Amino acid sequence: MTTAKGIARRTGVKKGLIKVSKNGPYLISGGIPLVEQIINIDAEGYPRGWRPGIKYPKKEAYSLCRCGRSKGKPFCDGTHTGSNFRGSETARREPYLEQAERIDGPTLTLTDVPDLCAVAGFCERAGGIWDLTRQSRKPTARKYAIEEAWDCPSGRLVVWERETGKIIEPKFERSIGVTRDPRNGKLGPIWARGGIPIESADGVIYEIRNRVTLCSCGRSRNKPFCDGSHP
Repeated sequence: MTTAKGIARRTGVKKGLIKVSKNGPYLISGGIPLVEQIINIDAEGYPRGWRPGIKYPKKEAYSLCRCGRSKGKPFCDGTHTGSNFRGSETARREPYLEQAERIDGPTLTLTDVPDLCAVAGFCERAGGIWDLTRQSRKPTARKYAIEEAWDCPSGRLVVWERETGKIIEPKFERSIGVTRDPRNGKLGPIWARGGIPIESADGVIYEIRNRVTLCSCGRSRNKPFCDGSHP
Protein backbone atom coordinates (compact mmCIF):
# COMPACT_ATOMS: atom_id res chain seq x y z
CA MET A 1 0.00 0.00 0.00
CA THR A 2 1.26 3.48 -0.90
CA THR A 3 1.81 5.69 2.14
CA ALA A 4 2.47 9.36 2.75
CA LYS A 5 6.05 8.56 3.78
CA GLY A 6 6.47 6.45 0.65
CA ILE A 7 5.32 9.33 -1.53
CA ALA A 8 7.79 11.63 0.24
CA ARG A 9 10.66 9.21 -0.42
CA ARG A 10 9.65 8.59 -4.04
CA THR A 11 9.20 12.21 -5.06
CA GLY A 12 11.86 13.85 -2.93
CA VAL A 13 9.41 16.76 -2.65
CA LYS A 14 10.71 19.61 -0.52
CA LYS A 15 7.91 22.15 -0.95
CA GLY A 16 4.97 19.80 -0.55
CA LEU A 17 2.64 17.55 -2.50
CA ILE A 18 -0.88 16.21 -2.03
CA LYS A 19 -1.30 12.78 -3.61
CA VAL A 20 -4.81 11.42 -4.09
CA SER A 21 -4.55 7.70 -3.43
CA LYS A 22 -6.86 5.28 -5.20
CA ASN A 23 -9.94 4.77 -3.00
CA GLY A 24 -7.87 5.93 -0.05
CA PRO A 25 -6.66 9.04 1.76
CA TYR A 26 -4.78 12.13 0.69
CA LEU A 27 -1.07 11.47 1.14
CA ILE A 28 0.72 14.64 2.20
CA SER A 29 4.47 14.97 1.80
CA GLY A 30 7.00 17.76 2.07
CA GLY A 31 6.23 18.90 5.62
CA ILE A 32 3.17 21.04 4.79
CA PRO A 33 1.80 22.73 7.96
CA LEU A 34 -1.70 21.65 9.04
CA VAL A 35 -3.91 24.11 10.94
CA GLU A 36 -7.62 24.16 11.75
CA GLN A 37 -9.34 27.13 10.08
CA ILE A 38 -12.63 28.30 11.59
CA ILE A 39 -15.17 30.51 9.84
CA ASN A 40 -15.89 33.79 11.62
CA ILE A 41 -19.55 34.80 11.78
CA ASP A 42 -20.33 38.54 11.93
CA ALA A 43 -23.03 40.29 13.96
CA GLU A 44 -25.54 39.85 11.14
CA GLY A 45 -24.93 36.12 10.92
CA TYR A 46 -22.83 36.16 7.74
CA PRO A 47 -19.48 34.39 7.34
CA ARG A 48 -16.72 36.98 7.32
CA GLY A 49 -13.09 35.97 7.53
CA TRP A 50 -11.27 33.08 9.15
CA ARG A 51 -9.49 32.44 12.42
CA PRO A 52 -6.98 29.71 13.24
CA GLY A 53 -7.86 26.89 15.61
CA ILE A 54 -5.82 23.80 16.43
CA LYS A 55 -2.28 23.85 15.10
CA TYR A 56 -1.29 20.25 14.50
CA PRO A 57 2.28 19.09 15.17
CA LYS A 58 4.37 19.45 12.06
CA LYS A 59 5.16 16.21 10.24
CA GLU A 60 7.11 15.53 7.09
CA ALA A 61 4.37 13.20 5.86
CA TYR A 62 0.82 12.35 6.94
CA SER A 63 -2.47 11.04 5.57
CA LEU A 64 -5.81 12.86 5.63
CA CYS A 65 -9.21 11.16 5.55
CA ARG A 66 -11.00 11.23 2.20
CA CYS A 67 -13.89 8.84 2.88
CA GLY A 68 -15.41 10.79 5.78
CA ARG A 69 -15.52 7.79 8.12
CA SER A 70 -12.28 7.99 10.07
CA LYS A 71 -12.64 8.13 13.83
CA GLY A 72 -9.42 10.13 13.99
CA LYS A 73 -10.31 12.99 11.64
CA PRO A 74 -8.77 14.83 9.99
CA PHE A 75 -6.31 11.96 9.77
CA CYS A 76 -6.92 8.63 8.04
CA ASP A 77 -7.31 5.64 10.36
CA GLY A 78 -7.69 3.02 7.63
CA THR A 79 -11.48 2.79 7.86
CA HIS A 80 -11.80 3.15 4.09
CA THR A 81 -10.32 -0.30 3.57
CA GLY A 82 -13.33 -2.02 5.13
CA SER A 83 -16.05 0.41 4.07
CA ASN A 84 -16.06 -0.17 0.31
CA PHE A 85 -15.17 3.49 -0.26
CA ARG A 86 -15.00 4.42 -3.93
CA GLY A 87 -13.10 7.64 -4.45
CA SER A 88 -13.00 7.82 -8.24
CA GLU A 89 -11.94 11.26 -9.41
CA THR A 90 -14.54 12.95 -11.60
CA ALA A 91 -13.37 16.57 -11.68
CA ARG A 92 -12.74 18.17 -15.05
CA ARG A 93 -9.07 18.74 -15.79
CA GLU A 94 -9.34 21.82 -17.97
CA PRO A 95 -7.77 24.96 -16.46
CA TYR A 96 -9.97 27.05 -14.20
CA LEU A 97 -10.44 29.86 -16.72
CA GLU A 98 -11.66 27.46 -19.40
CA GLN A 99 -14.48 26.41 -17.05
CA ALA A 100 -15.30 29.83 -15.61
CA GLU A 101 -18.32 32.04 -16.09
CA ARG A 102 -17.40 35.73 -16.30
CA ILE A 103 -19.13 38.80 -14.91
CA ASP A 104 -17.79 42.23 -15.84
CA GLY A 105 -18.35 45.20 -13.57
CA PRO A 106 -17.07 48.75 -14.02
CA THR A 107 -13.75 48.17 -12.17
CA LEU A 108 -13.74 44.44 -11.40
CA THR A 109 -14.23 41.23 -13.32
CA LEU A 110 -15.45 38.15 -11.47
CA THR A 111 -14.80 34.60 -12.64
CA ASP A 112 -16.92 31.82 -11.21
CA VAL A 113 -16.85 28.00 -11.45
CA PRO A 114 -19.96 26.82 -9.56
CA ASP A 115 -18.83 23.16 -9.59
CA LEU A 116 -16.10 24.15 -7.10
CA CYS A 117 -18.49 25.64 -4.53
CA ALA A 118 -17.74 24.55 -0.95
CA VAL A 119 -20.84 26.37 0.44
CA ALA A 120 -18.79 28.38 2.95
CA GLY A 121 -21.22 31.27 2.41
CA PHE A 122 -18.81 34.22 2.25
CA CYS A 123 -20.24 35.33 -1.09
CA GLU A 124 -23.70 36.22 0.32
CA ARG A 125 -22.87 39.25 2.44
CA ALA A 126 -23.93 42.79 1.43
CA GLY A 127 -26.08 41.63 -1.45
CA GLY A 128 -23.69 39.01 -2.80
CA ILE A 129 -20.45 39.12 -4.74
CA TRP A 130 -22.15 39.08 -8.14
CA ASP A 131 -24.09 42.31 -7.54
CA LEU A 132 -21.12 43.83 -5.73
CA THR A 133 -18.96 43.21 -8.81
CA ARG A 134 -21.57 44.91 -11.00
CA GLN A 135 -21.50 47.88 -8.60
CA SER A 136 -17.70 47.93 -8.21
CA ARG A 137 -17.37 51.58 -9.17
CA LYS A 138 -18.57 52.23 -5.62
CA PRO A 139 -15.58 51.91 -3.25
CA THR A 140 -17.54 49.98 -0.61
CA ALA A 141 -18.97 47.50 -3.14
CA ARG A 142 -15.51 46.96 -4.63
CA LYS A 143 -14.00 46.41 -1.17
CA TYR A 144 -16.65 43.87 -0.20
CA ALA A 145 -16.40 42.01 -3.51
CA ILE A 146 -12.65 41.57 -3.05
CA GLU A 147 -13.08 40.49 0.59
CA GLU A 148 -15.69 37.89 -0.32
CA ALA A 149 -13.59 36.45 -3.14
CA TRP A 150 -10.54 36.26 -0.89
CA ASP A 151 -12.46 34.51 1.89
CA CYS A 152 -13.80 31.88 -0.54
CA PRO A 153 -11.63 28.86 0.32
CA SER A 154 -12.34 26.84 -2.81
CA GLY A 155 -11.14 29.33 -5.40
CA ARG A 156 -14.54 29.13 -7.08
CA LEU A 157 -14.67 32.94 -7.06
CA VAL A 158 -11.76 35.05 -8.30
CA VAL A 159 -11.67 38.80 -8.91
CA TRP A 160 -9.57 40.65 -11.48
CA GLU A 161 -8.86 44.28 -12.30
CA ARG A 162 -11.21 45.03 -15.17
CA GLU A 163 -8.87 47.48 -16.91
CA THR A 164 -5.61 45.53 -16.70
CA GLY A 165 -6.81 41.93 -16.33
CA LYS A 166 -4.52 41.54 -13.31
CA ILE A 167 -5.65 38.93 -10.79
CA ILE A 168 -6.40 40.09 -7.24
CA GLU A 169 -5.51 37.22 -4.93
CA PRO A 170 -4.54 36.83 -1.27
CA LYS A 171 -1.02 35.63 -0.57
CA PHE A 172 -0.80 32.31 1.25
CA GLU A 173 2.15 30.37 2.52
CA ARG A 174 1.83 26.72 1.54
CA SER A 175 -0.38 25.17 4.18
CA ILE A 176 -3.42 22.94 4.62
CA GLY A 177 -6.48 24.05 6.56
CA VAL A 178 -8.91 21.72 8.27
CA THR A 179 -12.05 23.84 7.95
CA ARG A 180 -14.74 24.10 10.59
CA ASP A 181 -18.10 25.89 10.45
CA PRO A 182 -19.25 27.08 13.91
CA ARG A 183 -22.85 27.22 12.68
CA ASN A 184 -23.01 23.43 12.83
CA GLY A 185 -19.76 22.61 14.59
CA LYS A 186 -18.74 20.19 11.87
CA LEU A 187 -15.55 19.79 9.92
CA GLY A 188 -15.74 20.84 6.29
CA PRO A 189 -13.45 20.33 3.32
CA ILE A 190 -9.68 20.34 3.33
CA TRP A 191 -8.34 23.74 2.31
CA ALA A 192 -5.10 23.61 0.29
CA ARG A 193 -3.43 27.02 0.13
CA GLY A 194 -0.43 28.60 -1.52
CA GLY A 195 -0.18 26.64 -4.76
CA ILE A 196 0.30 23.10 -3.45
CA PRO A 197 0.55 20.56 -6.30
CA ILE A 198 -2.23 17.95 -6.21
CA GLU A 199 -1.50 14.69 -7.99
CA SER A 200 -4.35 12.43 -9.09
CA ALA A 201 -4.39 8.70 -8.44
CA ASP A 202 -3.35 8.16 -12.06
CA GLY A 203 -0.36 10.48 -11.79
CA VAL A 204 -1.67 13.70 -13.35
CA ILE A 205 -1.01 17.03 -11.63
CA TYR A 206 -4.12 19.18 -11.50
CA GLU A 207 -3.80 22.85 -12.37
CA ILE A 208 -1.80 24.41 -9.54
CA ARG A 209 -3.89 27.12 -7.90
CA ASN A 210 -3.56 29.49 -4.98
CA ARG A 211 -6.50 27.94 -3.12
CA VAL A 212 -8.72 24.90 -3.54
CA THR A 213 -10.88 22.75 -1.29
CA LEU A 214 -10.71 18.97 -1.32
CA CYS A 215 -13.57 16.66 -0.38
CA SER A 216 -13.17 15.10 3.07
CA CYS A 217 -16.60 13.47 3.40
CA GLY A 218 -16.54 11.10 0.40
CA ARG A 219 -19.78 12.51 -1.03
CA SER A 220 -18.58 15.03 -3.62
CA ARG A 221 -19.53 14.39 -7.23
CA ASN A 222 -16.52 16.46 -8.27
CA LYS A 223 -13.74 14.50 -6.54
CA PRO A 224 -11.13 15.21 -5.43
CA PHE A 225 -12.60 18.71 -5.05
CA CYS A 226 -15.42 19.67 -2.69
CA ASP A 227 -18.77 20.44 -4.30
CA GLY A 228 -20.67 21.30 -1.13
CA SER A 229 -22.19 17.84 -0.64
CA HIS A 230 -20.84 17.49 2.92
CA PRO A 231 -23.49 17.27 5.65
